[in-house]
Amino acid sequence: MNFQIQCALVFSALCVRICLPQKPDMCAGVPGIPGTPGQMGLPGRDGQKGKPGLQGPQGLRGSQGLSGREGPAGPKGEPGKSGEKGPKGDTGPAASMDHELHIRLSELTHRVISLEGVLRLENQIQKAGQKLFAAIGNQVDFNQSLALCYDVGGRVATPKNKAENIAILNFVKKYKRYAYLGITHSETTGLFQYSDGMPANYTNWGENEPNGNGKEKCVEMHKNGFWNDKDCNQNHLTVCEF
Repeated sequence: MNFQIQCALVFSALCVRICLPQKPDMCAGVPGIPGTPGQMGLPGRDGQKGKPGLQGPQGLRGSQGLSGREGPAGPKGEPGKSGEKGPKGDTGPAASMDHELHIRLSELTHRVISLEGVLRLENQIQKAGQKLFAAIGNQVDFNQSLALCYDVGGRVATPKNKAENIAILNFVKKYKRYAYLGITHSETTGLFQYSDGMPANYTNWGENEPNGNGKEKCVEMHKNGFWNDKDCNQNHLTVCEF
């Protein structure tokens, strides 16, 4: 027989014995063996929402974050409408003077061009590039040639290319006289240079020239267009350039 059943019968007998001397409806029972715990019940329903609490103190302000990257450029807007054209201003005295000066300059330019054309037809001047060349018929030394050209607003002719050399040669042939050129021998460099001190980068020396070994300071052009170093005290044709 199961041990639990046996124990139940023993407790029943004891209960009968204890109840007999007493009232039949007042029998004191013996506590039984505790039963096994029951299964956990389902969770209860949420309680009512409590009252809101008091507002807490404001927290410290955080540091500013880094700037974000610049976004792409937006589309170009449409051009606005043109404004209304304003009224034309009055012509002042300055504008009238400028207009008159412009007319006079135009007339003067035309007269200079016409005069240049006449002189070229009469073989009084030669033109090469942007330069004009003119000859003075009398013969003087180099220093006098410098003074003559300076007095008329020019300088002694200085050929810097073949075309300019030919323009000067035309006067040498016309007057059948040698002409001084604006080129001299330098005491410091031992080379021939222009009047502004720059070395002569174009030359047309004759055969075995220059041969003065620095003693002949000036340069003359012969009738064949070639150059020769010469003393500066000779009397030659003066050709000026402008």
